[in-house]
Amino acid sequence: MSAVELSAAEHLVEDAASLGVRLSDADAGRLLALLEELARWNRRYNLTGVRTLGAMVTHHLLDSLAIHPDLEGTRIADVGTGAGFPGLPLAVANPARHFTLIDSTAKKIRFASHAAETLGLANVTALQARVETLRPAEAFDTVVARAFAPLPKLLAQARGLVAAHSRLLAMKGRWPEKELEALPSSWRLVGSRELTVPRLGEARCVLVLALAVD
Repeated sequence: MSAVELSAAEHLVEDAASLGVRLSDADAGRLLALLEELARWNRRYNLTGVRTLGAMVTHHLLDSLAIHPDLEGTRIADVGTGAGFPGLPLAVANPARHFTLIDSTAKKIRFASHAAETLGLANVTALQARVETLRPAEAFDTVVARAFAPLPKLLAQARGLVAAHSRLLAMKGRWPEKELEALPSSWRLVGSRELTVPRLGEARCVLVLALAVD
């Protein structure tokens, strides 16, 4: 690892710690390797509009890791994962949990699958599918969604992935007051918090939702 790469890894470890995530130097190296691979694929396949390494660290790695403390259980689904965020960074930080990354766009799932294999992430499954069509044999413990859809649509499409014990983490920018006003009666908001992502300079929050059980 070069001096530049070592410095980047050290900063990533420090920034992750501020989010409550403990990364080893090896973990940080894998995450930076993920971004290098993303940048390489992005030149051909246009997977993300975020182009510079610094912006990718902030907008993809740290933004993803910010919800690490909110995960519950061992079976995690990332709906609308795109190029694998937040699922891939969370999988690096949580080797004992299994992450199913779901997206309907073939090139994005190809990258997510390639990246998981390249990084040696045995705890990742990349699945090309429309979320609303999935009916897994066993509900997921946590479903995460980053900028996937407005709450009513997200909750309707993800309904087949959850059960009474499940939690759905909706990652949002500013507090989505109007979306919450339209929250279906079959769901309830069980928690929320603002997220402070190092050097992002933009509003972030996570909403924790569950099925409303009588």
